[in-house]
Amino acid sequence: MIARLGTARPSMIAVLVGALIICGGVGIASGSAQSTPVSAAPSATPFQPSQGGVTGGPATYVGDETCKACHQAQAHEFSQTTMGKIMLVHPRDENESRGCESCHGPGSRYIAEMAKAMGKGLKPDQVAHGPGAAGVITFRKDSDESAEQDNAICLTCHDKGEQSFWRASIHSSRGLRCVDCHTIMRQVSPRFQLSVAMESSPFITTRPETQVCLRCHLTQKMEINLPSHMPVREGAMACTDCHNPHGGPYPDQLVRATVTETCYTCHAEKRGPFLWMHPPVMQNCLNCHQPHGSINRFMLTIRPPRLCQQCHIGTYHPGTPAKANTLFVFSRACLNCHSAIHGSNAPGGMDLTR
Repeated sequence: MIARLGTARPSMIAVLVGALIICGGVGIASGSAQSTPVSAAPSATPFQPSQGGVTGGPATYVGDETCKACHQAQAHEFSQTTMGKIMLVHPRDENESRGCESCHGPGSRYIAEMAKAMGKGLKPDQVAHGPGAAGVITFRKDSDESAEQDNAICLTCHDKGEQSFWRASIHSSRGLRCVDCHTIMRQVSPRFQLSVAMESSPFITTRPETQVCLRCHLTQKMEINLPSHMPVREGAMACTDCHNPHGGPYPDQLVRATVTETCYTCHAEKRGPFLWMHPPVMQNCLNCHQPHGSINRFMLTIRPPRLCQQCHIGTYHPGTPAKANTLFVFSRACLNCHSAIHGSNAPGGMDLTR
């Protein structure tokens, strides 16, 4: 840190030293060597800094210690996170070794503008933030930063694996930011630095992955609370078991190429191959089942026999018995006889009855 400051220009060193003094309670004016009185009444509107800062040139890196002079609490919380332990303790490259500035950008202009604003009696939260104001990325919703600008910072590192599909994902096209789901500056969830904490009880476990998704996907939130549902709300699985939230090459951001292949990751016994196949099963599980939840048993779209009679004409299986040799739907349930509905390996199971 000292080595970095030693290479800065003398005028820049004076600005940085002045900023540190201000954080201790002494007000000074930046941009000149003369001091001005502190205003008695702070302005009610955010301070709008001058374009280009006091230096008029490109911003330079000032180091973590300068940031910690004012942001001690945030720096301590960040040091406890996975990213903080990497950047502040075990950086793997030059970008990570910059710590705070690896994400927020070089801070010399920001410090100069902050010194000028605090010299006018303003608090840090009353200072305008954003790249157009002080030259740093703040990831704040009240800044002039776009979602594309914020996400581009994250993608400088997180551009491989599942995250490599982000720019083409539906979430990206709808203007979501990485920080809408992730909290970077403090550890909230056990994994992935999500913005929702893990909540456990003797009866239910609320997984952060699911709760983050359900804040927007309200229809699915309703469906997983229906009588027949996937064990999502119980914590036995999460939305990310089937979907990649960062996008992907498959429809609906699935983790497999088709719905059926995705279902087979858990329901392997339905995969086959079978001697006698049921064509709708081979095509798509959603022909008969709802993926998130249903009011019907086994998460069926509608109840049998109406479900089966969408494909199988009902005249061959009338609802009431007629002649002694007439087939009919006993107790209105096709599965009483056709029990091997997903497929059969029995030599005599052509009708999926065994």
